[in-house]
Amino acid sequence: MTVRLPVPLSVVKIGGGLAAVPGALDRACQAVRAAASQHRILVVPGGGPFADAVREFDRSFGLSPNAAHWMAILAMDQYAHVLTERMPGALLIDSPGAVFEALQPGYVSVLAPSRWMRSADVLPHSWDVSSDSVAAFIAGALDAARLILIKPSSSSPEPLDPYFARALPVGTPYSVIGCDRLEGLEESLTG
Repeated sequence: MTVRLPVPLSVVKIGGGLAAVPGALDRACQAVRAAASQHRILVVPGGGPFADAVREFDRSFGLSPNAAHWMAILAMDQYAHVLTERMPGALLIDSPGAVFEALQPGYVSVLAPSRWMRSADVLPHSWDVSSDSVAAFIAGALDAARLILIKPSSSSPEPLDPYFARALPVGTPYSVIGCDRLEGLEESLTG
């Protein structure tokens, strides 16, 4: 009798900065959608232009760290809707319980993280924490095999936020892939 081991879970964060690069968002969504045919993938969104609007409002009017944090997390929910729409057949989920029900090879699940992050509330309320740290926390909470961060460019990837190393559990492998190097996604998912 052959025992089939479950396909390991990978968390893939699609950076919000891709929206500013012509064609990058669609290329990343297509690559993730194609990879999902062979892998269990949970997509965590960046904040993109929605988080940028929160940053700008904070600079102009001053927000408390709590308000800025929760508004930026809600920006990730907005970007989750964008990603779900850009990947035909993707499923938008908003709670940890729905993750394991939804994650099957062949399907893409996109997490709108605000409900989960609000109930867990484990990350500092600071601009030192970005969606990279949220993705790292989620990868750890789900005991993911790996975390992959898709950024706008390989030649000048956005720096990871200052809290990222503390949010990612020790031993969890991660890689950063620029949208100009998406052919490396499959290698990152298997290695």
